[in-house]
Formats: sequence, C-alpha cells, structure tokens
Amino acid sequence: MRTGSIGAVILVIWLVLGTVAAAERGYFKDTGDTSCAKAGTIVVTIVAGPLNWLGINPKIKCDIPAPSK
Repeated sequence: MRTGSIGAVILVIWLVLGTVAAAERGYFKDTGDTSCAKAGTIVVTIVAGPLNWLGINPKIKCDIPAPSK
C-alpha cells in the first residue's frame, strides 16, 4: 500500500510541474482561440511535465476533414 501512495504523490507532482510548464509557455492566457490542436498541445504538455525543461516541445496536430459536398 505504501508504494501506491508514493506513486500517487509522484504522479500529482509530475502533473503540477506539467501545468507549470504549460503556464510558462502561455497556453492558458489566450482562451479566445480554442481548437482541438491547442487543447491537445496543452494536454500533452501537462502529461509530459518536467520533460519540457529538457527541451522537448510536444505538439499535436489535429486535422479535421472537410465535409463532403
């Protein structure tokens, strides 16, 4: 049981650091321009967490197909 609680603490710290990394990149400032690509980039940045400070720049490209005629 102790291993689970240590893992949970590490996970929470990891996600907090990821949120700080996303905030440092300014992802939370401009909420007017929302898209699935921007939301995906924010989620990946939070999940990647501390890896951002090592120079990794996660981004997701989300292409939405055009409707057929």
